[in-house]
Amino acid sequence: MISVRLSEEEYLALRHLCSATGARSVSDLTRDAMRNVLRGANRDEPAVANLEEFRAGMKNLESKVEQLEALITIYKAQSFQ
Repeated sequence: MISVRLSEEEYLALRHLCSATGARSVSDLTRDAMRNVLRGANRDEPAVANLEEFRAGMKNLESKVEQLEALITIYKAQSFQ
C-alpha cells in the first residue's frame, strides 16, 4: 500500500480528472497510471529512457493538475459572486 498526501485543491483536481476520464475513483486513476509506468519499465528499453518518459508524463500530469486548479479557483470565485 502507498499513501500520498495531497492538498485539498490537488485532491479536487484529481477527482475532476476522474470524472473527465471516466475513472471510478482516485484510486482507480492512480492504479491505472502506475500500471502504465510499470508497463513502460518492463520494456527492453534502457532505464534512462524509461525515466525520461516517466518525467515527461509527470510534467504533463502536473500541468493538467495546475490547469484544473486554475479552473477550480475560477469556479469558486464565480460561485461566491
